[in-house]
Amino acid sequence: MNDTKITDRRFYKAQQEADFAEQQLSTPQTRSKSYRLAFQDAEFLLREDLRPVRFQLELLKTEMLLDEANIGSMLVIYGSARIPEPEKADALLAAATDDRSRTIAERMQEKSRFYEEARHLAQLASQAHITDEEGRRHFVVCSGGGPSIMEAANRGAHDVGAESVGLNIVLPHEQAPNLYVTPRLSFQFHYFALRKMHFLLRARAVAVFPGGFGTFDEFFELLTLVQTGKVKKMPILLFGKEFWNRVVNFEELMLEGVISPPDLDLFRFVETADEAWKAICDFYEV
Repeated sequence: MNDTKITDRRFYKAQQEADFAEQQLSTPQTRSKSYRLAFQDAEFLLREDLRPVRFQLELLKTEMLLDEANIGSMLVIYGSARIPEPEKADALLAAATDDRSRTIAERMQEKSRFYEEARHLAQLASQAHITDEEGRRHFVVCSGGGPSIMEAANRGAHDVGAESVGLNIVLPHEQAPNLYVTPRLSFQFHYFALRKMHFLLRARAVAVFPGGFGTFDEFFELLTLVQTGKVKKMPILLFGKEFWNRVVNFEELMLEGVISPPDLDLFRFVETADEAWKAICDFYEV
């Protein structure tokens, strides 16, 4: 091996150093926890004092892999993890045993159409094959990586042979990525804050389907960022006007004076994937 080139790397790579460490003789000293390479010491990295480092790693890993995948922008799809596919909604209604559960099942059945709308929206965005001069892909579908509306989003991209992103979160109860997320673009987060940041770093349009606390959290944080000028305006599309007006009285917020009349224009109600995709294309003139 010729080591005389000026451009040759002078230090070994981290993987090489790790391999050297594995080859060392086993002694009381080398077996000590203190002797482990810091970047290979999981116990050390999980210390409370290392939280800032874990923040940085969680930000960097996803950012670097999305860059390597040539993803320039994303169509982010928020929505419930509980809304069933249309064919499963009938079973929920049949299993209802009292008035309350029947009301819930009936409303779930009403919202089940949004599974197909999310799937179709993902198909439309993925089939568009929008790229820039540098070869970066745009409006790549991204979901929270879980079931229901999130699954429908990844499934729609999968239907047309396109890649999609899943940003999953570690929860106390079992949660696994849905099977339609592209494996190399399937990410897992410990920190909600970092996950939400990655949703919006590349977002150029956001579709918000009916959902619960998690969907509200993501939606209202986005509205706050746009309202305060921290994020540039983009299409924010609320699917299901009847649902949203039933659970949030936006008009009353404005009349109470806690938001301004122009804030009601930060988002737009839509009912279908075709309507949503047209709004996105019109906004960006594509």
